Amino acid sequence: MRKQRCDGQETRQNLLAAAGEIFARKGFREATIAEICRQAEANTAAISYHFGSKEALYVESWRYSFTQSLKTYPLDGGIPTTASAEERLHGRILALMRRIIDPQSHEFDIFHKEMASPTGLLAKAIQESVEPIFMGLALLIGELLDKKPSDHEVQLCSMSIRAQCFGPLVHARRRKSAEGLPPSGLEPLLEDVEQLADHVTRFSLAGIRALRPLHPHQSNNEVGS
Repeated sequence: MRKQRCDGQETRQNLLAAAGEIFARKGFREATIAEICRQAEANTAAISYHFGSKEALYVESWRYSFTQSLKTYPLDGGIPTTASAEERLHGRILALMRRIIDPQSHEFDIFHKEMASPTGLLAKAIQESVEPIFMGLALLIGELLDKKPSDHEVQLCSMSIRAQCFGPLVHARRRKSAEGLPPSGLEPLLEDVEQLADHVTRFSLAGIRALRPLHPHQSNNEVGS
């Protein structure tokens, strides 16, 4: 009985891994159950048994890819909670960038295929998975600005940092998967993720310092007066 459970769990995991790779490459509509099962070395009936439908497999494969990515690149970047806020911010930025450039982080490619040909199936899963990450970043920026995470300035800083991470690296990731595109000239900069993370951290901290009140509880009006 225990061996059957282990075999079933292994089959389910193989299906999730195969589905993530194929959905990332082809998108939901072009991917087929037959191809996924062939790659996972599983019977097509296993999809119904473990997931119920192709739609459910699509959602669970995105969650699986996302979870595996976070296991490989923990959110804190390996920086202890006792470190300074500046060091913790650098850890988060570097971990995110490493996730984005790793070709095995299939959740990014699945997401972009979903954006190009929307099904609406991933909206809830993405929101549930990403919201806690954004909140963690907002808490850290709030600590640096001495403001609440819900403060508009904190949210704008968070948005700016995310844009600096996602913008160039996601673009570079998509260019790599496309054929026949000429080089952009930025490849050496974008491939040195440590250097890029250092720059984004320093640039962001400089902006945060410029926005930070002169005294811990001094309002913006007091600073400008």
